[in-house]
Amino acid sequence: MNLDDKSLFLGAMEDVQPLKHNNDVHWHPERNARPVQRIDTLQLDNYLTTGYLDIVPLATALEFKRDGLQSGVLDKLRRGKYSQQASLNLLRQPVEQCRQLLFAFVIQAQKEGLRNLLIVHGKGRDDNAHANIIRSYLARWLVELPEVQAFCTALGHHGGSGACYVALRKSAEAKQENWERHAKRSR
Repeated sequence: MNLDDKSLFLGAMEDVQPLKHNNDVHWHPERNARPVQRIDTLQLDNYLTTGYLDIVPLATALEFKRDGLQSGVLDKLRRGKYSQQASLNLLRQPVEQCRQLLFAFVIQAQKEGLRNLLIVHGKGRDDNAHANIIRSYLARWLVELPEVQAFCTALGHHGGSGACYVALRKSAEAKQENWERHAKRSR
């Protein structure tokens, strides 16, 4: 500040009185203030459908295999020959939460290079029970996920008709590693 600015400032502040220190002042948040909502970008990309649902009858076992997958892979999956690397429990969860949890779970498992998953959806007493609705949505959603190669109903000790095994595609790194391992043997 030069001398003119300083004298102007002091002149303007000449009659200003400092505030008394009052410890009784409490600031209250605005009553209409809404908490900041964090948007999960993963859920923005969640393309799993929630529209009309064909209920899968309880007597029908869940089973799916992508074209091109060897039938032996599904047979081993059905017999529980692959160790389960992670599991997701959807028991008594709302449909929308199941949708979000499943999507995030499969994407994360794929990123971590996991191949075999167990998803517990629960058992219902009739076709319209909540557990069977989740089971029916699960059958639809797993087919919609390109990371899923196959799925089937789990064995009894893993939950039986209240759970399913899921086989995921190999990651690019796992494919390369497998190719290198088998290429060395063929030389």
